[in-house]
Amino acid sequence: MSRNEDDIAIDVEGLTKSFDGKEVVRNLSLRVRRGEIYGFLGPNGSGKTTTLRMICGLLTPDGGHGTCLGYDIITEREKIKRRVGYMTQRFSLYQDLSIKENLEFVARVYGLPNPGAAVVQAIERLGLQGRERQLAGTLSGGWKQRLALGACILPKPDLLLLDEPTAGVDPKARREFWGEIHKLAADGMTVLVSTHYMDEAERCHEIAYIAYGELLAQGTIPQVIEDSRLRTYTVSGPEINDLAEKLVGMPGVDMVAPFGTSLHVAGRDAAALDDTVAKLEGNLTSRLSEPSLEDVFIDLMSRSQDNFR
Repeated sequence: MSRNEDDIAIDVEGLTKSFDGKEVVRNLSLRVRRGEIYGFLGPNGSGKTTTLRMICGLLTPDGGHGTCLGYDIITEREKIKRRVGYMTQRFSLYQDLSIKENLEFVARVYGLPNPGAAVVQAIERLGLQGRERQLAGTLSGGWKQRLALGACILPKPDLLLLDEPTAGVDPKARREFWGEIHKLAADGMTVLVSTHYMDEAERCHEIAYIAYGELLAQGTIPQVIEDSRLRTYTVSGPEINDLAEKLVGMPGVDMVAPFGTSLHVAGRDAAALDDTVAKLEGNLTSRLSEPSLEDVFIDLMSRSQDNFR
């Protein structure tokens, strides 16, 4: 897909935001194509939510500029907000109303021309048939998630913002949720999502890793892994926990992380890491392996400076 102006849903440069004298987002720039699922990852307090809110017009940046859906993020915030669906981490619909009543209320708030038909369509699309009269407060996490998504897409937004949307939801419900997200993107909707789950990050077309207000990595999954320049070994054997402690700080070792009964040992100085692994003693086996996305993020997090302390 060519990156002409019609392809670009979001184009922001130098976004900066401070609260109480502390920079929460610093000089952040990114471009997102229309119909793309773009994931934001990073530790708690890294600035992900603040970035999402600046992009969609809910917060005014202290510095920087850009456009969202063709509108200026500073001077045309109201136009942006009318075309955005925002699903927060916390379920925010009415617990004492049924699924159908919640959706009908949202449809009328948005002034949809035929709210009844819109609600029926949303219920069918999200597989909520037979539960229309069930109170929202009695739904499981997965069904609440579907209802919240249905409410967000009722007005058919061009941009969907998902802020930790599947926290506390079981794997099956998460997979079904992501199946629906990919259908929406295939229909042309642009999706921005913040998440802590690596498997969800891998479902995005592109990702950005933000730590303490700074954008440290962005691109497709293969690009982010390649750009990390990590060399990774999988080390297996007895007394792995003791070995993990010994490896920390050894030449070439930038990251040690347990994965089941093995360790992922990674670093950016390939020669030094090779030498350290070659000198490991005991009944151990080691093999070169491809770094995982989680390896990359653990390494990025370890090198990030918490500037809020």
